[in-house]
Amino acid sequence: MKNLKNILIRLWKEEEGQDLVEYGLTVALVGLAATAGMNDLASAINRAFSRIGSTLSSAVGGGGGGGY
Repeated sequence: MKNLKNILIRLWKEEEGQDLVEYGLTVALVGLAATAGMNDLASAINRAFSRIGSTLSSAVGGGGGGGY
């Protein structure tokens, strides 16, 4: 029982693994934020290209049928 107590005290005092855990949590948080923001970014890019396509289509004459 005393051996278990010494192991627990040593584990409590050691701080070697804390940096790795903190880096891992930071990477996970950044990844989560990036994933959450991708949907909004993709929608914004899609809207921008749709507007550009509409503008070009109306400037050229509209129908998109090719005119051949």
